[in-house]
Amino acid sequence: MKNPTTKRSSRKSALAKALIPGALLAVAVPQLAYADTASVTVTTSGPTMGPATPFTGVSSRADCGGGLVSGGGIDQATGSDRAGNGNHVMGIAPSPDGVTEYTGSTGVVGTDVKHWLAFGGSGSNSSPEFSTTPYAVCLSSNRIRHTQVVMNKIAGPSVGQTAKTVVATCPTGTVLLGGGARTTPASVGSLKPIAGFPTFDDAAHDFGQKAAADGETNPDSWTAVGGIGGGRDSDNTTYAYAICSGDGVNVRGITTTVHFRELSGPTTAGTSRTATVGCDDQTGERDHGRENHVLVSGGAAASGGNVTTTDFTKAGSGGTHLIGSFPSDSDGGPVSDGTGTAAYWTADIHVGGSPSPDTYSDVWALCLNLDHGHEE
Repeated sequence: MKNPTTKRSSRKSALAKALIPGALLAVAVPQLAYADTASVTVTTSGPTMGPATPFTGVSSRADCGGGLVSGGGIDQATGSDRAGNGNHVMGIAPSPDGVTEYTGSTGVVGTDVKHWLAFGGSGSNSSPEFSTTPYAVCLSSNRIRHTQVVMNKIAGPSVGQTAKTVVATCPTGTVLLGGGARTTPASVGSLKPIAGFPTFDDAAHDFGQKAAADGETNPDSWTAVGGIGGGRDSDNTTYAYAICSGDGVNVRGITTTVHFRELSGPTTAGTSRTATVGCDDQTGERDHGRENHVLVSGGAAASGGNVTTTDFTKAGSGGTHLIGSFPSDSDGGPVSDGTGTAAYWTADIHVGGSPSPDTYSDVWALCLNLDHGHEE
């Protein structure tokens, strides 16, 4: 007769063997890799007409019905008069509700923003045919589910023919996704943002005074430059906005790559020039052959050149201004259907009414790449 204790021991041993695979599976499940996804949709509400009177401004908005704003743009028209010198960009910026601006205390000012504002202003020349079109770049990702907005500001410029630079930097452990630039008030007709671009808060970039160069990865800051022509005012302000991944987002394996292009000109009064760069390389293949490499934002500048190797300098004339910074196709055409995608960014620079020697057109595309999977 077999010992009952031996039977019980055998049953316990068999049960333990049966349970071991399940126990191992329970440990392994949290380490399973999940595919990362990211997609971008560009939305626009179409043109807002004006300003029709000198020294005033108009505002327009684009909204993200799905996803969160990672960046945004603006495109302006002067109607039948392409040489129209009065229409200029007054700002592009995220908004919590499509109306309110972040202009108060600096630092982190908002989270999970879905609205984008675009501002147009007029100088001494204006026309009812002037218009401003906003573009919101809306990011949907199972990895970057939350975003935050950092704002910084500086007084000025208030002295004619000068510029002021201000830098907004993302919190440590987050990723820069895009940014914006804004100047106020619109009543100073020659005041406008003349640059907005990705950069780094480090000595190599003079803490945001030098722009990120082509091929650099993971910039952490956004620089805005306010410029002024002959006007003066004691209450002028320049704002910079950085759109960053939210607190708690796992940024391991996330890379943003900067693509940059600089062209000489325009220099002749009443003329303009566009510059376009994208997330596709010169062969038309996706950068590095990676998946999920998508355009999340872009920047533009009217500058004195060499913006990635020297501190930013303004264009040769105080009247030179931006009339466009927007997501586009490879030919520089804005994404126009309102629910499209884009792989390129275009800057449109206008000289104004006076010649502008030593002027350059600069454009940046910021491209997001997620690794093929992450562990949870």
